[in-house]
Amino acid sequence: MRPRWSGQQKEAEAHSAPGGMGDVVPDSVRSAGLFGHGGCGKTTLAETLLFKAGSLDRRGRVDDGTSYLDHEPEEHRRHISMSLAVGSALYQGKRLYLIDTPGYLDFMGEALAAQRVVDLAIVVVDAAAPVEIGAELAMARVRAAGLPCMVFVNKLERENADAEKALSALRDAFGPQLAAATWPIGQEGGLRGAYAVWSGEAYGADDKPLPDVPPSADSLREQVAERVAEADDEALARYLDDGTLPDDLLQRAMRQALATGSFVPVLFGSAQTFVGTKLLLDAIAQFGPAPRPLPETGDDPVAFVFKTTADPHVGRLSFFRVLSGRVLPDAHLQNIARAKEERLGQIYRLRGRQQDPVAELVAGEIGAVAKLSDTGTGDTLAARREILALPQIAFPDPVFRMSLKAASAADEDRLAGALHRLLEEDPTLRIEHPSGHETVVAGQGEMHLEVLHDRLRRKFAVDVAMDLPEVPYRETLRGSIRIEGKHKKQSGGHGQFGHVWLELSPADGQGFLFEDRIFGGVVPQQYRPAVEKGVQEAMAQGVLAGYPVVDVRCALVDGSYHSVDSSEMAFKIAGALAFREGAQRAKPVLLEPVDEVEIDCPEAVMGDIIGVVNRKRGRVLGMETADGRGMLRALVPAAELQRYAIELRSLAGGRAHFSQRFSHYDEVPAPIAQQIIQRAKAGTQH
Repeated sequence: MRPRWSGQQKEAEAHSAPGGMGDVVPDSVRSAGLFGHGGCGKTTLAETLLFKAGSLDRRGRVDDGTSYLDHEPEEHRRHISMSLAVGSALYQGKRLYLIDTPGYLDFMGEALAAQRVVDLAIVVVDAAAPVEIGAELAMARVRAAGLPCMVFVNKLERENADAEKALSALRDAFGPQLAAATWPIGQEGGLRGAYAVWSGEAYGADDKPLPDVPPSADSLREQVAERVAEADDEALARYLDDGTLPDDLLQRAMRQALATGSFVPVLFGSAQTFVGTKLLLDAIAQFGPAPRPLPETGDDPVAFVFKTTADPHVGRLSFFRVLSGRVLPDAHLQNIARAKEERLGQIYRLRGRQQDPVAELVAGEIGAVAKLSDTGTGDTLAARREILALPQIAFPDPVFRMSLKAASAADEDRLAGALHRLLEEDPTLRIEHPSGHETVVAGQGEMHLEVLHDRLRRKFAVDVAMDLPEVPYRETLRGSIRIEGKHKKQSGGHGQFGHVWLELSPADGQGFLFEDRIFGGVVPQQYRPAVEKGVQEAMAQGVLAGYPVVDVRCALVDGSYHSVDSSEMAFKIAGALAFREGAQRAKPVLLEPVDEVEIDCPEAVMGDIIGVVNRKRGRVLGMETADGRGMLRALVPAAELQRYAIELRSLAGGRAHFSQRFSHYDEVPAPIAQQIIQRAKAGTQH
């Protein structure tokens, strides 16, 4: 472990002070989110930066489960980040906030939440594979949000890491706005430092100055000056006259060009060996934008809640960013969307799992508060109800579903409450009850739901079994029939007698239609509703595989009764008997739900995706292509889509996504229907 250095003691003292740096002003706040592909080293980089800035007294390791920011047991066990983590530090007179985010697609909602509350994005890439899908998606989201962005090329200490090739690949993928702001000294095992283009200084892994200057230093500086000069009138005039820029003008123009998105600085280094991380900290503090004021709020406190965590012991912990004014402990703020007043308790500044009490947080700062009773993720808290609520975070719709079955009655009693708490924590999860009796959880992928399963057990002691959901098949009739139903029973005293004639026929798309065609009193009026009820109960039980029967016209046309033995129950049973026998003889068929699917994918894999759709008994409705991507619309049986999110992710390398919505029911082909019926009779659903 590296020794503590002076900045760390200063940060520790600031955290322990009553206000934890009570003289923070918004212009001194910097916030940055780390985004990128899973495994590119974001968490290690975040902990390295916090350690160097003096906020952490150690840097953990993701691989051995000692990470400071990845502190959930599920993260330690799988060695990946699953939740965003916030760290803060004092550096060069700036209050820095860093948010580490997961890179795996199953946990994209965490990255979206972080992106919403930072002023700067840092896209982290692996030097050996700089343009992975996670980096592509992160850059696309950042640009869509208009967020200033830097790129950090990590893991340069590894074999086959090449700064020149990485920069070229990044520029090809993301455009000419990218230019090297730092450059490595040495490579692979000989990596020993990094050079700052904006100052001409180089530093080693121990942050001591190095005399080294890269051979390409002048060229690198010229490329940056050319890219940023137009962002500043004085810099542009100087550049046109002299062909170069002094340090002060270059740095000012870099700051302005970064803020407008016309410049994306690329920095190089290794979080594992500390190389280049001091210069990344310098760049965040020096070039990162200050918080933008929220219009029309003045000095009134306004805060946006971007994450909620659920703990069975502590309760709800809400992460928020202050957008204007100052937020104080014990303040009374209005939840704008819910029209509720919240009284804040102690507020905290976060360092991973550590919560440091503070006396106030100012605009731009990120903090947490416990036990808000009526506030969830996406809510706006403000001093006045007249302030408009900020838009909710646009989380992705679920693409993968599993059913949950409690292991015991005690687990069943606790399940609903536990799911509610976990949904507060993760808005990308949904709970559905498609069949009325089945609890289905919907999320972003298989691992996402496996983690939910683990957290149910660990946090709330709820044990559940998970399986693919039941497909909501239906049954219907293709033929017509006239059928008799008679219920007659005599066992001493009053007996039971009900007798009906029904006509059954298809009613495509019309649901259940019951017609009373009785003339005279062969079936008294008071018994006729019972016949309808008996038919409906029999329909609910199905005739082929136990699935509800739909779209049937049932006419009560004849019957008889007994003045003593007839009753509503007898006619209800008679109606059910008639329907069961008649439905068996009226050409019953099995129906399956068919969904309309829209698949957004790279044009290069469109042919493969169409092939898979065809194999899934789908029917292509249309397709469009533009700018290297395609949109495919198709109708596909829902049973074929249960694992499609996983298949599509594999087929397209994570570069495709799809949405589905119910379209209609259609008849199941006979061979497949027979398999479904056999499974139903054997007591298995899948």
